[in-house]
Amino acid sequence: MASPDRLRVGLIGAGGRWGPWAHVPALQGLPETELYAVCTAHADTAQAAAAKYGVKHAYSDVGALGKDPQVEAALVAVRVPAHYALTKAALEAGKHVYCEWPLGANTREAEELAAIARERKLHTMVGLQRRASPAYLYMSELVREGYVGEMLAVNMTLMNSGVLTRTSDRTWQRDASLGANPFTITFGHVFDAMCMVVGELAEVSSVVATQVRQWFETDTKRTVDTTAPDNILIHGRLVNGAVVCANVGVQPYHKSGFRFEIYGRDGTLMMIGGGEAGEEANRKIRGGRKDDKEMKDLPVPDRLKWVPDEVRKVGRAYDVGQMWVNFARAIRSGKPAGPDFEHAVRRHRTLDAVQRASDTGHRQPVVL
Repeated sequence: MASPDRLRVGLIGAGGRWGPWAHVPALQGLPETELYAVCTAHADTAQAAAAKYGVKHAYSDVGALGKDPQVEAALVAVRVPAHYALTKAALEAGKHVYCEWPLGANTREAEELAAIARERKLHTMVGLQRRASPAYLYMSELVREGYVGEMLAVNMTLMNSGVLTRTSDRTWQRDASLGANPFTITFGHVFDAMCMVVGELAEVSSVVATQVRQWFETDTKRTVDTTAPDNILIHGRLVNGAVVCANVGVQPYHKSGFRFEIYGRDGTLMMIGGGEAGEEANRKIRGGRKDDKEMKDLPVPDRLKWVPDEVRKVGRAYDVGQMWVNFARAIRSGKPAGPDFEHAVRRHRTLDAVQRASDTGHRQPVVL
C-alpha cells in the first residue's frame, strides 16, 4: 500500500540511463518519496523494470500512467527530443512534473511546457540539480553574506575528455538540433550553477565551436559526422557589474577538471573539482578574506545535506536526491521550489544569447 505521506512518483524512462542510475536510488532512499510506477515504451520492458525495482505498477505508455490517480508526480528521464511530448502529456493529465534538463530541444518547446504548467497551476522542476548541491548552496550563501564583498571578476573552467568516441546508443547526440550535446548539457549545467552563485549575465561574447567533427562508434566500429559543439568560451559582464570568463570543453584526452573562482574587493572564493554530474563528494571549497595570510578549506555545513547517507554514497543520486526533497516539500506545502520550468525557460534563453553571440561575432544583451 502506498504511504499517504511520501510523494508517489511515476518514472517515465525506466529503461534508460540517467533515470535508473540517479533517480531510482534517490526516490527509493528518501523518506519523502516513493517510486510508485514505471513507464517505458513497451509492455515487456515496463514489466522488467517494475520487477527490477520492486514496483507493482508498470505502464507502456504515458497516457495510461496519467490516468492512474495514485501517481502524483511524473519524472521524465528520457532522451531530450522526447521531453516535450511526454512532459506535455503528463501535465495535461494533471501531474506535477520533474523533467530532466534541457526541458525542451529548443526554447519554444520549453516556453510551451512552462505555459501549460502555469495555466494548470502544477508544480514543476527541471533537472539542473547543481542548484540543490550542498557545495553550491554553501558557496552561494557565502557570497550573499559578503564573504568576497563587491564582486569584481569570475572565472570558470571545465575540461572533460572523451570527445572522439561514443557507443552507438549515444551517437544520436551528434545532431546539435536535437538539443543534447556538450553545449546544452555539460556547459548548461555548470553555467547554471555558476549563475546561481554569482548572478545572471547582462551581456555576453562567445565562441561555440565544434572542433571534432566526427565521432567513432566503439561498438559498431563506424565513424559518424557530428555538429555537436564541444568547446564553448564566453566572456562578458554580470548584472552586478563583475566581469566573467568561462571555458567549457570536451577534449580528446587527459581532462584537467573543474575550477570556479570568484574574486571580490574583500576576498576570494573558489571551488575545485566535482565539475561533472554525481561528483558532489569531490567539490572542495576554499576561501580567503582580505586579512587572511592564505586561503583555507571551507567545509560544507551538514545543515545543507538533506539526504540520508545511503543516498549520498550513490554519487549520481546525491544532488538529484536533494532536488527531490525540495520538490516533495513544495508539492506537500503548496509553496514553489526551484528550479522550475520558468527557470528552465530563462536558462534556454541565456543559451540562445550565447549561441547568437557566437554566430554573429557580436556581443549580445541577455534578456531573460
